Amino acid sequence: MQYAGAAVMGAALSIAPVTAQDAATKVPEKKEDVAQPGKTKLPKPVKIAMVKVAGDLIDPINVTSANDGTGRMFICERHGVVRVLKDGKILKRPFLDISDITVSSFLEQGLYDIEFHPKFKENGKFYVHYSDMWFNGDSFIVEYQVNKDNPDKADPKTARVIMQIDQPYANHNGGELVFGPDGYLYIGSGDGGWEGDVLGAGQDLSTLLAKVLRIDVNTSTPDRAYGIPADNPFVTPKTLMVLFGVSEEAFAKIHPKARPEIWAYGIRNPWKMHFDGKTGDLYIADVGQNHWEEINFQPASSKGGENYGWKFMCGTQPFPASLKNAPQVGVLPIGEYTHAGEGICVTGLGVYRGTKYPSLDGTYFVGDWGSGKIWGMQNKDGGKWAMEELLNTALMPSGSGAGEDGTIYMTTAHANYGGPVQPADNARGALWMMVEADKVPDGAETIPLDK
Repeated sequence: MQYAGAAVMGAALSIAPVTAQDAATKVPEKKEDVAQPGKTKLPKPVKIAMVKVAGDLIDPINVTSANDGTGRMFICERHGVVRVLKDGKILKRPFLDISDITVSSFLEQGLYDIEFHPKFKENGKFYVHYSDMWFNGDSFIVEYQVNKDNPDKADPKTARVIMQIDQPYANHNGGELVFGPDGYLYIGSGDGGWEGDVLGAGQDLSTLLAKVLRIDVNTSTPDRAYGIPADNPFVTPKTLMVLFGVSEEAFAKIHPKARPEIWAYGIRNPWKMHFDGKTGDLYIADVGQNHWEEINFQPASSKGGENYGWKFMCGTQPFPASLKNAPQVGVLPIGEYTHAGEGICVTGLGVYRGTKYPSLDGTYFVGDWGSGKIWGMQNKDGGKWAMEELLNTALMPSGSGAGEDGTIYMTTAHANYGGPVQPADNARGALWMMVEADKVPDGAETIPLDK
């Protein structure tokens, strides 16, 4: 269900629904409609395998395509290096190396993501999100351009800082970047760290933490290196104060201290977000607290402003979990799973929209970094969802992205949460691609299963 900014800052315990919504695919309205593994099978059967594409990678944390017709894939290594997969091989020289300014000594810091401008083929621009060493791990989003003489190399001299997000702690920094169908850049920002949202950032509209942000990188202002889309939900124009004759609905939308970059809030640690390339729907895999992981959904018809509940809710469950008869806050997720046997850290893999594997079409895939499990999710009927385990692997899904043909790629990294200090000391990670189970190429190495 869509919600549009009807909560009072600092006390967002209730929100008013808006009726506009995608007719076919909806957010659950009741807890029993939220999918959990084992509750029901997918209405359209899916069987997958994961085929190894490349190995010997240092903490690979994300992967994406430039969508420029070259078929190249770009892999983020957490210590600050972007590698190029070209013609099936990893190039020796990196596309970008910012390891000298990237903090990566703690697992949740480092180079988070790379995203290419929708018109990269014409303008050569791309964006990285990383934790900056000189600013004590603050999140930096920086624009670069490709080297004019070598398309497999970035030009470091073109660096332009787009945004800096203060990070008070070394965890829950989010890090996702994704361009939407509208051409705007969406940013996943975590709640700033420690545990339990000690800063209260989830429901605080005056901070960029614990939010999905939406900015225009094609424009700028004297005080910002980016523009604010005019239809962002918390853009509050300056106006004269009027005490009477204004409806309560109008007052509920006035947030003079809200950051205009905010698109959605009540998010704990949005590590992966994916737009459905066909419908424009947005999936947000939000890493949970001690007991539950959740997958949120925003229909393409949304006007933004959704409250996804954190820190009052973790999935459909109250926070802290011991609370009894706690009210539901915000929009329900489409799926959730418990840490008791299912996993500990959700990693969205995306919606398949290619033509090579027709049985996968329209399914949203999601994995867990702790358990290695991979599930498929499908909308059953309106707001009812199904979530079925497809693979139980022995590896740790850390990131994902889609190739130009729609193929879903997944990175795996055996990073140790408590150390060692340097990513290069960890066991090497790998890049995998998803195929239909009966279409594994001859001689290909498939992802090991946890027996």
